[in-house]
Amino acid sequence: MNRTSVIYDVAQKTDLPFVQAERVVNTFLDTIAQGLANGERVTITGFGTFEVRKRKARVGRIPHTGESVTIPEHLTPAFIAGVGLKRVVQGR
Repeated sequence: MNRTSVIYDVAQKTDLPFVQAERVVNTFLDTIAQGLANGERVTITGFGTFEVRKRKARVGRIPHTGESVTIPEHLTPAFIAGVGLKRVVQGR
């Protein structure tokens, strides 16, 4: 499933035109991204929590040459699935 199929499903389930459903989905995703960019946790009860985590600097290797490189410390988005989502995935 990709963004277009999600938009199509939202349009079908809400009886909205595709263009309006696209605006809704894009606004929802942009809101989550903006919250993460501001350093906030975004919690959707029953679905899960989006958060930003700091990854420590580490040594990596370039696969073609085997050369060691230092990967600097950086921020990365993370998702923690909620109980409701876990139950749906497990078929309960």
